[in-house]
Amino acid sequence: MWRSLWRSIDRFSLQYFKYVINELRKIKVVDGHNRELVIDLLQSIVELVTYGDRQDPSIFEYFMEYQVLSEFVRVLKISRNSRIEAPLLQYLNYCFSNDYINNIIGHKFEFGGDLALYYVSFLRAVGNKLNKDTLCLLLKVHGDAVASFPLYEEALKFAHHGDKMIQTAIRALNLSIYNASDDMVYQYITTPPVSRYFSDMVSSLSKKFFHLDALVHDAEMRTRQKKEEILLETDKIVDDLYYLKDILGIGESRLSRAVTENLLRILIVPILLPLLQMGQSNGSNLSAVTSFYTISCLLQVIGGKGIFNFVAEVILYPHMTSSVRDAVQRDSTESDGHAKSILSEMGIVSSSHETEGAENNSLLTDTVSIKRSGILAHIFSENHSLLLASLFLLFILAETKDLHPLLAQMTGLSGMQYMIDVDGSIGNLLWKHMDVILNALLKVLASQPPYSILIQWHTGWFLRKLLICQGKGLSDHNFQLFNTSYQQSRECLQKELDGCWFDHIPEAFRNEWANCKAALQEASQCKDPFFVLELDVSQQTTDGDATSYCAWQRMVDNVKVFILHLQLKSTISKGELLEEPLLDSSAIADSSNTHASNGASASFGSEVGLGSGISCRISFSKAGIRDIYLIPVAKKTSGKVILAEKHPFRSQRGIVLAIAPLAGLIPKIDEDHPTWLHLQIREFEPKLYKSRVRGHRSGKSNHVADGRWTLGFPNAKACEAARLSILEETRKQRSSVESVLAPLLQNSCLGNLSESEDE
Repeated sequence: MWRSLWRSIDRFSLQYFKYVINELRKIKVVDGHNRELVIDLLQSIVELVTYGDRQDPSIFEYFMEYQVLSEFVRVLKISRNSRIEAPLLQYLNYCFSNDYINNIIGHKFEFGGDLALYYVSFLRAVGNKLNKDTLCLLLKVHGDAVASFPLYEEALKFAHHGDKMIQTAIRALNLSIYNASDDMVYQYITTPPVSRYFSDMVSSLSKKFFHLDALVHDAEMRTRQKKEEILLETDKIVDDLYYLKDILGIGESRLSRAVTENLLRILIVPILLPLLQMGQSNGSNLSAVTSFYTISCLLQVIGGKGIFNFVAEVILYPHMTSSVRDAVQRDSTESDGHAKSILSEMGIVSSSHETEGAENNSLLTDTVSIKRSGILAHIFSENHSLLLASLFLLFILAETKDLHPLLAQMTGLSGMQYMIDVDGSIGNLLWKHMDVILNALLKVLASQPPYSILIQWHTGWFLRKLLICQGKGLSDHNFQLFNTSYQQSRECLQKELDGCWFDHIPEAFRNEWANCKAALQEASQCKDPFFVLELDVSQQTTDGDATSYCAWQRMVDNVKVFILHLQLKSTISKGELLEEPLLDSSAIADSSNTHASNGASASFGSEVGLGSGISCRISFSKAGIRDIYLIPVAKKTSGKVILAEKHPFRSQRGIVLAIAPLAGLIPKIDEDHPTWLHLQIREFEPKLYKSRVRGHRSGKSNHVADGRWTLGFPNAKACEAARLSILEETRKQRSSVESVLAPLLQNSCLGNLSESEDE
């Protein structure tokens, strides 16, 4: 009836559309009395939107700008059993089936401020409702093929957005689409130009690897800053790799082929061939270390039979006979057939049967050059970084279950000494060169001056794996190298007994033992390849941090290196790791049996006896000059120096004003004032230090400035007596620590290695 009042207004005009919307907004409740009116209004809105979409853009723009769709939702909420739901859903379905939602998605927004984030959130919300039944509502189909997919196409425009939240939302949306797709959609997604998304994704990943390489070799960047930048960049790279892995995990052959082929063509092949000297360098290749990191990351995160076999075949190609090559290609499954086709295109393998005579035309034929070519050229390099990086890649291949059986025999670590074919045509690459590889690793451990803790530790990890797999002892020359390395690590630890953290050495052994043991047992597939990049950076100079924190870190590092050598020694002599550190616990101080009154467990504000105290004075910044007593005290491995003020009512008792660790005091009499005694105070507290989750991938160190006390004595004799008292108590404490460590530091603690070898 209300329509008759508006016959003078064009029913398909923007003015009329606004009127209908306003009338709908006036509805506060929907019941049997106004049900027909509401349905009439909703129907008019749908008709006008459909008309406006084709004839009048202003109607459609008003619909979007004023969020008219929210009015549909409001009507649902205010209806009271009026059977409004069915017609409302029917009208919504009409909007969807008439391409309404695609028009919203494809609307030309002017993205500014937070609009892009809201828009992507809208796309993500639509994606959350996708399944194989609703997907068809968002497609534009021509015949039997998808002509357009606005949701996917618009999403890809934000695929490389700088905002991490937007990028993450788009990737989640894409995965929703891939999981809900059917054959027609997969065909559309994996066909140019839409399929260019996958090549762009891999190209972007490639650029990140090159940026990472530039960071690794930036000589002007400070070491700590460089590590932080490298860590951030590798995190971005790993995120990209896991996204690609998620796509491959969907299990659709066309999708997997699109991702895998782009990885091979854009990333893996351009890296592998120059790395293994099988292709011409154009001067723009990644460095060898970053190349090994890249391939290792790809294998660890993405993996798959196709990629594993591709990498293994390229690496092992110079060391395979034609019969082995033919067997590997002949047994190639459909899943990695596209990898073989790329190998053929690159001229790395032949697509037809090779004869033994054709082997003379291979890329590398000379026997001597084969031994020092390809990956072996890096393993036998004088550069320890390349040695470890190339070995790590071989170890990843050796421990996977995805390799072709013949390739597995050439790289496997388990029972490698038996992996020789009857005619001798199949040999294990590592086994053939085992003695030389062990020698190269032991030279790194035994080098003088010693390499960084990082390099020594990872070298030890490789050594243990090879020692276990080879099933026999070291040669005489290698045995001597290990003995040299072992003695060096022992001497470095003994020097720490003269350092400012000697009192924490037993605790460091207990804290680090289990972690070191677990790290040595870590599988190649679980070991973070980030260490490959850190090897070079770790050799650079530090940023001049000389605080007690650095001294503590050096002590812990030397403990780790000695634990490593103890475990390697046990592996050589017994074939197993030690379960617990051999410490003499009887010399360790037991705090439960001490009392505050005797000074050993005194705390701030507690009472202590002044019998052994030395009278002196100290100036506090806020409390002025105070008359105090200096009390150095050591009880087994515990030691501290106490400053106490005389008790106001008890002449032989004092109140503790300050406490400092006895270790690291380094008492020194002032040259110009012989009555002044300077004490260096450790301010860094290891118990409050929280280690970084990623082990050596730590960022900033704790720059805690060390403290300093200057005590004044009545005369030079009293000052010297105080210095000697501190040194004597420090000697007692150090002696207790040495007793605790004695079982570990004795040469005979694990038996004589040479005797074990002879047995």
